[in-house]
Amino acid sequence: MIASILEMNDIEAMREKGRAPRVLPEYEPHPSGLLTLRVGSEFVYSSPGETPAILQIEPHRNSDAKVLREKWEITPSVRSHVYGDSFSNRCRRVTLPPGQTTMRYDALVEVSAHPDVVVPDANIALVQDLPDEALLFTLASRYCQSDSLSNDAWNLFANTPPTWARVQAICDWAHQNVIYVSGCSTPETTALDVYNSQQGICRDFAHIGVTLCRAMNIPARYCFGYMPDIGVEIPDVAMDFHAWFEVYLGGKWHTFDARHNVPRIGRVPIARGRDAVDCAMVTTYGAAILEKMTVWSDEATEDDWKAF
Repeated sequence: MIASILEMNDIEAMREKGRAPRVLPEYEPHPSGLLTLRVGSEFVYSSPGETPAILQIEPHRNSDAKVLREKWEITPSVRSHVYGDSFSNRCRRVTLPPGQTTMRYDALVEVSAHPDVVVPDANIALVQDLPDEALLFTLASRYCQSDSLSNDAWNLFANTPPTWARVQAICDWAHQNVIYVSGCSTPETTALDVYNSQQGICRDFAHIGVTLCRAMNIPARYCFGYMPDIGVEIPDVAMDFHAWFEVYLGGKWHTFDARHNVPRIGRVPIARGRDAVDCAMVTTYGAAILEKMTVWSDEATEDDWKAF
């Protein structure tokens, strides 16, 4: 009996560590309603020979985030070019030379100074009323096996209103039942794995949210990008990329975040897609080894402006 109690307490302690950061009530948005962030990332790779690679680390151009200034550096200097994929993500192609390569992207980006928009009365559309381009995001995909969780989703959420409230109920369930455990998942971890193990990282929270929505015929897409710690308590961990998901409600795509489960300020989307397959930060076609990754995302200072 004592062992059971200790185990329950340990689980509760883990859950408490995974809670959303507390929103600071004293935070006041700038009167302009806008905020300038400095965002970017640096990757250091080591490669035994020439290795083609694709990077998705530049802000998505079809978002509310406006790139004011940006610069891209590759050391040693090699050619690269950008193309847009089928989801309008900005993908940079480069061939890594033998040895060590450092790739760095840095930008000043203007975003809304207000938290994510919440529209409680936004309705879930019937499938026959969805626009053609949204249908793809109702289907199962590699990491989001919505067909395998259809019965579970309807058992859990069928009695919720067919509105924003249903998606929020999905976020609430994931936030309350999945424990955030750093390093617990692998590139092979799927939403079904997360549903069964009830633990994951931000990518897994996004996958389970997408999967449960699609299981109920609600279009949902995976999204990742930069997200600063503005208006919340600063976590005692290094800055990293963050994953969330977007849902088609009331004729528009809206942001949901099952990991934090509170409206956040300053999201800068990089890539959107069916799941993490479409939104890989770096894809290498060879034996390149990632030696170091650094990410930054914070309110810009005067020194940041001078850096450009």
